[in-house]
Amino acid sequence: MTDRDAVPLDPAAMRKQYRAEGLAENDLAATPVEQFARWFKQAASEAHLFEPNAMIVSTADAEGRPSSRTVLLKHFDEQGFVFYTNYDSRKARDLAENPYLSLLFPWHPMARQVIVTGVARRTGRDETAAYFRSRPHGSQLGAWASAQSSVIATRADLDASYAELSARHPEGDQVPVPPNWGGFRVAPQAVEFWQGRENRLHDRLRYVAEQDGSWRIERLSP
Repeated sequence: MTDRDAVPLDPAAMRKQYRAEGLAENDLAATPVEQFARWFKQAASEAHLFEPNAMIVSTADAEGRPSSRTVLLKHFDEQGFVFYTNYDSRKARDLAENPYLSLLFPWHPMARQVIVTGVARRTGRDETAAYFRSRPHGSQLGAWASAQSSVIATRADLDASYAELSARHPEGDQVPVPPNWGGFRVAPQAVEFWQGRENRLHDRLRYVAEQDGSWRIERLSP
């Protein structure tokens, strides 16, 4: 190790200057899902971000204790944002007690964030089955092999479970949908579009759902 390697990095000294152009109210789409679709396409097709559908899902249990993890968005439309998980996982158990959650898309290379707050409800079994059958064979087996969020003794136990399933359901075999696995659809109540700007004077425009189904747009101070 050199002396330079021994010097600790100072987070307080890490600074990036964000872009000059920003986000104006008259640039926004009529609905937050339409606006999300615009930004998502730019993140995936223009900026070529690694896994632009990766989002941080934050939940809280009945006592308000929070937890966060990265999950992949698998579908979105005007009804909400959909992801899939084991229904025995910590996030699913949290949502059974408290259905309110937050989704954060951290598109740092573009100096952008999208923050969705809303209510999660389970998807129907037909929708879940259709998505499960679209997954790679290995991912289907993995959903059976992993009792997500549970304590396991060793990695070898997990690998052995997967190997046994692989022998039982070889490639080309139809893997049944696990009964404790499925989706959540997050119906948005508010969606914030955050655009980094120079001098930390960021643009923050938020859609807020109204009782009549329309959306109110408000600007937040950075």
